[in-house]
Amino acid sequence: MSDGPVRVAILISGSGSNMVTLADDMTGAHPARPCLVLSNRPGAGGLDKARARGIPTAVVDHRDFGGDREAFEEALIAAIEPHAPDILCLAGFMRILTPRFIGHYAGRMLNIHPSLLPKYRGLNTHARALDAGDAEAGCTIHEVTAELDGGPILGQARVPVLPEDTPETLAARVLVQEHRLYPAVLRRFATGDRTPVNL
Repeated sequence: MSDGPVRVAILISGSGSNMVTLADDMTGAHPARPCLVLSNRPGAGGLDKARARGIPTAVVDHRDFGGDREAFEEALIAAIEPHAPDILCLAGFMRILTPRFIGHYAGRMLNIHPSLLPKYRGLNTHARALDAGDAEAGCTIHEVTAELDGGPILGQARVPVLPEDTPETLAARVLVQEHRLYPAVLRRFATGDRTPVNL
């Protein structure tokens, strides 16, 4: 870790709601500070939110690479490295990363996933929880490894599934917990503590 505050780069693809909760928490006595917000989509709403907070931003548009994931990730690393992050937080970054990229940041990269892993890796997690008749749903923060949504779990938050829930209503309630859980996990992880947070 660097001298002074731990440096955190946040990768987004959309509105950046989790990025905002992370950035707004990294103040005062928090052990970390945001050093970069990067998006793979030039129009991502989170970029303006980051700029409004004085956080440096970058865009690496995956569409420029014609499906060449390795070239895309080389450009990602080239955009990230000048900011010298100690930790990468994936916050709604909708690209699957290759083992090479993950290996470059091994032990330093977190992701948030909208299910209670190991249940429902991948997409459409809320609909799958409802289809299964689950009594509860939630979200997970995990360390990123080469196994999709399979790294060590660093935190989970649970919400009850209500009889009238739709994937949209369930997603909205889980998102409230995502905004509580991710900052709590990052605060702990930035001190070197990997003890899971359970909300």
